[in-house]
Amino acid sequence: MSSELRSSKAKKTAKPSSPSSTNSPHARRRRRQILTQFLSMARKSSLLKQSLATIVGVLVLYAFLNNFLTPAATSKLENAFPSFSSAASNSISHVFVSRENQLNFPGKPVKVYLYDLPKRFTYGVIKYHSLARGGRPDDDVSKLKYPGHQHMGEWYLFQDLLKPESERVGSPVEKVLDPEEADLFYVPFFSSLSLIVNQARPASGSEKPLYSDEENQVALIEWLEVQEYWKRNNGRDHVIMASDPNALYKVIDRVKNCVLLVCDFGRLKEDQGSLVKDVIVPYSHRINTYTGDISVENRNTLLFFMGNRFRKEGGKIRDLLFQLLENEEDVIVKHGTQSRVSRRAATQGMHTSKFCLNPAGDTPSACRLFDSIVSMCVPVIVSDSIELPFEDVIDYRKIAIFVESNAALKPGFLVSVLRGIPTERILEYQTELNEVKHYFQYGEPNGTVNEIWRQIAQKLPLIKLTINRDRRLVKRDSNVRDCSCLCSNQTGIITSL
Repeated sequence: MSSELRSSKAKKTAKPSSPSSTNSPHARRRRRQILTQFLSMARKSSLLKQSLATIVGVLVLYAFLNNFLTPAATSKLENAFPSFSSAASNSISHVFVSRENQLNFPGKPVKVYLYDLPKRFTYGVIKYHSLARGGRPDDDVSKLKYPGHQHMGEWYLFQDLLKPESERVGSPVEKVLDPEEADLFYVPFFSSLSLIVNQARPASGSEKPLYSDEENQVALIEWLEVQEYWKRNNGRDHVIMASDPNALYKVIDRVKNCVLLVCDFGRLKEDQGSLVKDVIVPYSHRINTYTGDISVENRNTLLFFMGNRFRKEGGKIRDLLFQLLENEEDVIVKHGTQSRVSRRAATQGMHTSKFCLNPAGDTPSACRLFDSIVSMCVPVIVSDSIELPFEDVIDYRKIAIFVESNAALKPGFLVSVLRGIPTERILEYQTELNEVKHYFQYGEPNGTVNEIWRQIAQKLPLIKLTINRDRRLVKRDSNVRDCSCLCSNQTGIITSL
């Protein structure tokens, strides 16, 4: 009996030996299970590959966006995909802004060190300017306010570098506190205000004025010339503003290696200033910015000018233009000096005129040009030797009319040209003026100050070139001009003060 049971169990557990057994229902189910498992594993493998491909694609797309898209393209993306969260949008915008700065200033940011000058060269100048005009002495001179002045750029740049770095939004340069880290050194002497402290106003009851601009100029240079970082490169990596044509006139030869921030080269010799090493900066406008619409509806005057009729040297053309224009219909030309009353009258005149005359002054440039720009009054420039700020980003032919001096002095020529300009063209000028006027507003968060810093930052490669060249030269020919003093427009040099 036991042998029969063992035989029966053996039959039940024996493996199929005939081919027909492979087609049994059990075998077919088993094959389907194996096939299903295989296909499932294949699908999982395919999904994994697709996931990896997707991740790689996202990384490639991010690299492309990070390297090539501009803020304008970012805006288009946000419009195309409004479902982006605000947090993600802000993050992407931050990446694009950083990339834009890198495109403008490749490599590391240009680092600027602000010299801690003795107060006599900064707030002390404001103090004596106030005292000369009847102001009261103040023990804390840092509370004094810089007076309204057409050369206020020196104050705005100084104040910008005093801000915490977190508040210097969009600045093309980085402020550093360690001079060893600096690429450039900013010297914040108020050279233009210093000129006019005692202008026709010596201290009452005193034979000698309380303040001497010339003495301060000399004292500044003596202070600089003992500084380690000035001596290291003979001042070539230093930046100083001299926007008034006469600023630093006594010591100009001792600072000519610096990057000079000037309004023109009218009083500089060819070995003192040039477009290569220096930066042309705008005057601070003294006329209120026009906030109305682009229109000629309320601009009934054809041509407006208000300023000093009689100027020295290059400004003599003003009197000749007065003689030609003062009796023309729809033309207003007035003699006026810097005063609140004159500024109010000039504001009214510029805001209600189609064109504003900008003749040369004592030097080729004048603040009136920048008053007319922010007034949306199309500038008519009669100054053959003028240099203009920010010409790498502004095409002045789109915002101004240039008339050669000899042509402007032909009777009837100027007004006939202006009367022939159609309204559509005037509106085009105004549209362009509206686009660029922020470049000429020192108080704007991303206005003149940031643009000046951008221009300065672009000088760094040349500065490094001249420094390295100076270090390796063993012999210099004193009869050969320095290579950094080329490209000045020297046709209108004015040498008298």
